[in-house]
Amino acid sequence: MKTVRRISAALLAAAVLTACSEEPEEGNAVPSGWIRDTYTPAGTGYVDSSDPTSRVADEIDGNTSAQDRHSDDGMVFLLYRDDIVAISPHRTGSLIEIADYRTGYRRWKPRLGNVWPDPDSASFRGGGPGSGK
Repeated sequence: MKTVRRISAALLAAAVLTACSEEPEEGNAVPSGWIRDTYTPAGTGYVDSSDPTSRVADEIDGNTSAQDRHSDDGMVFLLYRDDIVAISPHRTGSLIEIADYRTGYRRWKPRLGNVWPDPDSASFRGGGPGSGK
């Protein structure tokens, strides 16, 4: 019986050490499946044919909280763990585009350059604003 207790204690200690050594992931993953199921596919993104950008951003952020949000000249940007969701005016509604952080930042740099860190800078360590890395 002592052998079983020693093995159980060793396994428990190993499990605790393993759990403590893993870094928790910060922020949420982009809700791409929910966006795909909720909005109409259109070209490289999705369309909400009637709602303005702020309402669409509220819907997406309400489904899965973004790490950060930025608005610029009618566009709304939501920052997720590794991705950016950009919502722009489109006809009578909104266009929703999802891009990985580096690609999205490069594409929308004129709108994001002073707000979120540049992934091409020498000091960039990923994780978005406030990641504490």
